[in-house]
Amino acid sequence: MAQGRMDGLRSDAQLNRERILAVAVAALTESNTASLNSIAKQAGVGIGTLYRHFPTREALLLEVYRNEVQSLADLAPALLAESPPLEALRGWMDRLAHYGIAKAGLGDALSAVVSHEGLAAESYGPIMGALTMLLEANAKAGTIRPGVVPDDILLILGFLWRIDPESDWRAQSARLLDILVDGLRRRQDRP
Repeated sequence: MAQGRMDGLRSDAQLNRERILAVAVAALTESNTASLNSIAKQAGVGIGTLYRHFPTREALLLEVYRNEVQSLADLAPALLAESPPLEALRGWMDRLAHYGIAKAGLGDALSAVVSHEGLAAESYGPIMGALTMLLEANAKAGTIRPGVVPDDILLILGFLWRIDPESDWRAQSARLLDILVDGLRRRQDRP
């Protein structure tokens, strides 16, 4: 939904929209065949309210995806404001892991709506901007080795999309992210 249209929503309508999106991401992560009726019911709204915000299943799927990408992009400055740069980077990567699992759950449903290349192109800029911000803060603080390139880190982070969502993915992603962060540290700061 365009920002101008969102700004024009009444506060109760905005809250309904946010609840629908929160329920939808959880429901669609669990099962990409979750019905719109079940999403509306779990969000505590009628199906008409859901359709006012998202006239089609495809519109809801795309907005869930876009909302997750934007939330991830917005998280970087928030984490940097409250944590040291290396902790902020690690926290952001944890959220990226969750996003990766959510995307895996949404993958089949989204592929019917838009191409993988289209989604990747749409999310690349915000994700790369957040990652660049976090890496620059760490470079400035001297917490990571010199010469770290955001594109390389994004490529390495591709392992998150290969973790089986049916496994103990949280533990596995945590172990792998620990290895990555340890490798990013300046040589003298490594454990």
